[in-house]
Amino acid sequence: MRCVDAETGKPTQNRTLTRGAPALLGLAVPAGVLAAVVGAFAYVGSVDPNEPGHYPVCPLLRFTGIYCPGCGGLRSAHAFVHGDVLTALQANAPAVLGYLGFAVLWTVWVIRVARGRPLRVDLGPVHLWTLGALLLVFTVVRNLPFGGWLLP
Repeated sequence: MRCVDAETGKPTQNRTLTRGAPALLGLAVPAGVLAAVVGAFAYVGSVDPNEPGHYPVCPLLRFTGIYCPGCGGLRSAHAFVHGDVLTALQANAPAVLGYLGFAVLWTVWVIRVARGRPLRVDLGPVHLWTLGALLLVFTVVRNLPFGGWLLP
């Protein structure tokens, strides 16, 4: 196999690579990300956010009394880890959708790396503005009197 320096474009020393080595090296990053996420979920699953004093209070809630879109996220993760999906959805439904979205994205990432292709997430402005608008609507509705069912 002939190798070319990426910056200069000049040939470098010939190196023989096994076919599986690049795929295994590429899987190190998704494995590291998964290990970090599993570690975070394990911690939140073992240290109950419903007990006062374990986690800091949301600054927006503390100083304004307004629930942000992330309020209830730790309680949601705790319930999700323990298999209580209904409680997780009640604590913070967008967070549960985020957990599931991460699982799908991570799986696609691993499959693409194993096949030797890069992961491409092409979110255009329309997607980002739509996501932001949905989170804004969720935040406003959960802070209105009729949106009490969305409170953590």
